[in-house]
Amino acid sequence: MKQPTKPTRWLNSTVLGIGLASLLSDWSHEIATTAMPAFLATLGVAAAWVGLIEGVSDGLSSFAKLASGHWTDRLARRKGVAVAGYLVTALGTASFGLASHAWHVLLSRATAWLGRGVRTPVRKAMLAAASTPETYGRAFGFERMMDTCGAIVGPATAFFLLGLFNHDYPKLFLCTLIPGFAAVACILFLVKEKTRTKVKSVSFFEGLRQLPTSFKKFLVGVGLFGAGDFAHTLLILLAAQKLAPVYGAGTAATISIALYIAHNVFYAGFAFAAGWMADRMNKARLLAAGYALAAVMAVAIITLPLTVWTLAAIFISGGIYVAIEETLEDSFCAELVGEEQHGMAFGVLATVNGIGDFLSSIVVGLLWSAFGTAVAFGYSAILFALGALLVLRVGRTISKAA
Repeated sequence: MKQPTKPTRWLNSTVLGIGLASLLSDWSHEIATTAMPAFLATLGVAAAWVGLIEGVSDGLSSFAKLASGHWTDRLARRKGVAVAGYLVTALGTASFGLASHAWHVLLSRATAWLGRGVRTPVRKAMLAAASTPETYGRAFGFERMMDTCGAIVGPATAFFLLGLFNHDYPKLFLCTLIPGFAAVACILFLVKEKTRTKVKSVSFFEGLRQLPTSFKKFLVGVGLFGAGDFAHTLLILLAAQKLAPVYGAGTAATISIALYIAHNVFYAGFAFAAGWMADRMNKARLLAAGYALAAVMAVAIITLPLTVWTLAAIFISGGIYVAIEETLEDSFCAELVGEEQHGMAFGVLATVNGIGDFLSSIVVGLLWSAFGTAVAFGYSAILFALGALLVLRVGRTISKAA
């Protein structure tokens, strides 16, 4: 008689180690990110430097993800690259404390984000390798949940340390080494990697060409959605502007920050829930539902009276759809592409998302300034809906081929 198979254990040492590393590393660099604008103000620099620092760092990180994804598939072991990436991020973040000019901060941030870009596709490929297709959702959902917890704890820690050290920024940045080095230790000691068969070396463009057609169509849907997926700091601005006439600027700003904290709490909570559902449902349909929720949120911004309660619903919807989007994009990517191409696929996916993040916020911000919120968020709603339709189409194509 055939013995029943044991249920797959998804929370193994590697998944736990990667999740903890995501939490700790995000905790580390969120402390620095929260304090960076105020620190730059003490250096007497213009606000344009903040945008330049973020833009250069994000651009460098995106290209690093693409190169790292291509390269990591050729390695028998990936763990060393991940350790190096986390270490560079930790050291680059802490080096903010050595800065005496804005270009020093630019150099530190770019170095930290270079390490972040190198490690991202490697981390995702190792996470997929430590899981099975039946548990991809929970593994990636757990990692996203832990990462978001770091994004909640990091800013709170920054506010605490600023008070404790009486705005002594070098001491604050030095403290980022504690969670940063702890993240390195989690990868070093908890992640167990099996030796993998090296993939035949091919050129970068040949590696792109070899990616499955279904994955390339999926990327089109992700790219369209990403082109409208503005940074949710714009929601904070929206809430502050709409609530100021009723509550005053100070109270409106406080309410807006509280709403954003609620956004991140729901993001963290629903990341794992989305992963759990992904292992039991059709991934394409679930991801399309997340994209559709984003479209509903954008339409709500345009059509509803923006009170505290409707804004709360908008912020919560934003946190939920981001949780579904990030968890399902990764787990669906792992399902669409063979293990031997995971590094390349995750690198390309991260780069497409990075370009979308860069462009969408600029376009939405410009449309908002020139034509108002109806045009700006209407643009996003259309792209969100198109992304949902394309992802659904990819899912149907796969179902017919199966």
